[in-house]
Amino acid sequence: MDLFHLFSVLIVLSALFSFINFRYLKLPNAIGLMLVSLLFSFVILIAGNYFPVFKNDIVERMNSINFSELVLEGMLSFLLFAGAIHIKIEDLRNEKLTVLLFSTISVLISTMVIGISAYYVLNLMGIEVTLVHSMLFGSLISPTDPIAVLSILKSAGVSKSLETKIAGESLFNDGVAVVIFLTILNIAKPGATVTFESVAQLFVHEAIGGLILGAIIGYAGYKLIASIDNYQVEVLLTLAIVMGGYTLANFTHVSGPLAMVVAGLITGNKSKKKGMSDTTAEYVDKFWELIDAILNAVLFVLIGLELLVIQINKLVLIAALFILVITLITRYISVYIPSIAVRFKEKMDNNTLMILTWGGLRGGISIALALSIAPEYDKDVWVTITYVIVCFSILIQGTTIGSFAKKIQN
Repeated sequence: MDLFHLFSVLIVLSALFSFINFRYLKLPNAIGLMLVSLLFSFVILIAGNYFPVFKNDIVERMNSINFSELVLEGMLSFLLFAGAIHIKIEDLRNEKLTVLLFSTISVLISTMVIGISAYYVLNLMGIEVTLVHSMLFGSLISPTDPIAVLSILKSAGVSKSLETKIAGESLFNDGVAVVIFLTILNIAKPGATVTFESVAQLFVHEAIGGLILGAIIGYAGYKLIASIDNYQVEVLLTLAIVMGGYTLANFTHVSGPLAMVVAGLITGNKSKKKGMSDTTAEYVDKFWELIDAILNAVLFVLIGLELLVIQINKLVLIAALFILVITLITRYISVYIPSIAVRFKEKMDNNTLMILTWGGLRGGISIALALSIAPEYDKDVWVTITYVIVCFSILIQGTTIGSFAKKIQN
């Protein structure tokens, strides 16, 4: 099956599952899509007992999809830009300390605590893994995904400040987590010469380089957009910012995700306010809302269908449940420690920390990073554990965060 027909099937499934969710389940779209996809996968697995050829054919099609490359090299750039373009810099500026600390210090704390804990849990259970590979897992499971939770929190009546904290943290910590992941991946390579200077240099090159590139691309896009008044060309320019910018980031070996967040913020604020007419701004908003909705639908359908190709080991599954609990506890610790500094500037009570903890969902980027790990780095173990945590995160935390937030605020 070629790329066009494969993508066509994914779009058809996404549309069908969206209809089922909207018509019958009435869950938030991301959560509903994943639930229907998982049920669809279970039906295929059961049917496979009676029609093995049918099941094997679908599994073969799923194996032909490079989920990791599709998300990290394709969808992530669009999703981050689409998320950033709708955030007001004024709101982000008001929460800059919180967003900065939560997207950096929190990710580092989470990476270390989860990585070390997973190492001891797995080895105590007889599943031999190395510490550096466990740290790799810690980095990929640490970034949070705002997609499924923000719409629920809005309906729960949380403050604009909390919405901005969650959205800002999630946008930036995706990029930071990828940089940490790549840094640890370089350390894990056999024969790698590791020094503090080399690790720091790699991290700075990726992170700072990505931020600078995003600013350059975003400002260049603003100058081009401001020089004309044609909504079709201007929408096309925003598309060029994403596709060209991400390609350039890959070529220069800097963080594409961080570049897209910065470029999206500049486009969504400076370009829309000073460079676009009201008509163009409306078309740009609607275009990127649609791109965001379509790609998220495909992403969560793919997450559900990944169940068909994951190699599940019962012992690893049990270990995943222990690590799931550790991940939740670590999430609280990782937001609590930076909040000590935040409290010097603003009020942040324990209720807010609890909402941030339970609302810290894991999503597609975690699975994509896990699938990108080489087989000799215990890939099957990390993919299974990641999948369990992501499924729990979206289906359980995602469906209860609204009522949890209402209850805890009353």
